Amino acid sequence: MAISCIQAPSRRHMVLCIGAALLGGSAAAQAAPPDSYPNKPIRWVVGFPAGGGTDVLARTVGAQLTEQMKQPVLIDNRPGAAGMLAAETVAHAPADGYTVLTGDIAIMTFNGALYQKIRYDALKDFTPIGLMARFPVIVATHPASGIQTMQQLVADSKKADAKVSFGSAGVGTPHHLAMELVGATTGGTMTHVPYKGDAPALQDLVGGQISVAVLAPSLSLPYFRSGKLRPLAVSSDNRLPQLPDVPTLKELGFASTGVYAWQGLVAPKGTPPATIEYLSGQVQQALNLPAVRQKLADLGMEPIPSEAALMDRHVRAEKAIWEPLIKSRGIRAD
Repeated sequence: MAISCIQAPSRRHMVLCIGAALLGGSAAAQAAPPDSYPNKPIRWVVGFPAGGGTDVLARTVGAQLTEQMKQPVLIDNRPGAAGMLAAETVAHAPADGYTVLTGDIAIMTFNGALYQKIRYDALKDFTPIGLMARFPVIVATHPASGIQTMQQLVADSKKADAKVSFGSAGVGTPHHLAMELVGATTGGTMTHVPYKGDAPALQDLVGGQISVAVLAPSLSLPYFRSGKLRPLAVSSDNRLPQLPDVPTLKELGFASTGVYAWQGLVAPKGTPPATIEYLSGQVQQALNLPAVRQKLADLGMEPIPSEAALMDRHVRAEKAIWEPLIKSRGIRAD
């Protein structure tokens, strides 16, 4: 019996539905605009600094939406507190379709479990518009470290006197939690060394200050090609075309599922359904354009345009995986 994307009960089925969404068009893409909408600029709030992957995604899609909808889509960067400042801003904005937010995996899934004081509720304060893109993370090492494979790293982490450590983009990032999942699956012990973003972790790994780090493809792929870093494993469900010889954590048996940093678009709860449907269709249309898809691919991102209902199911499925892991590992970000 076929399982609809809206009713998909598990994360596995969510992945299958996302894949199906990439192959076919959506009825939402044909939705007519609500009366007089949009008739003024739309503010797109991003919870991270300008120049990063999340910001570039918003600017790429926003520029295309500006062309499609004949109204400016203005990117408003509100970095800080793992996206929570941006989320709070949009949660209290008018629900009229003129303020939207990049709702990524941290804002929508991790933060509620990581922080004791959080002034928004991902499920109650936002209405999904649709998924946009995702990217895996890569476990990498410095060639001088002597670590040749992911199997060796995990074996070292299981020794009685284990002194394995790894750097990541920060506490509660997908980079960090991918390795926590490895630890929970294998029983190994690895000390987390948090950085303030991918770039400083990458810099210290290249410089030999740390031996292992978990990195985003957009920054690390050039270093793998040059031989300055060695990739050990990728967190995706399948091997990356750019690194066909590098195994996945899942195929090695070191993770039960693929791990992705993903981004979607949300609006304040109460935004009119017709407006949500129209925006969802416009975003899907933008993400299916070859030029947009190529630009995201150059950043190591996989476009995953979806309707609003699929994003809602995806968020709930992700929360069911990551919140118990965060709590069981005792991970706190405040």
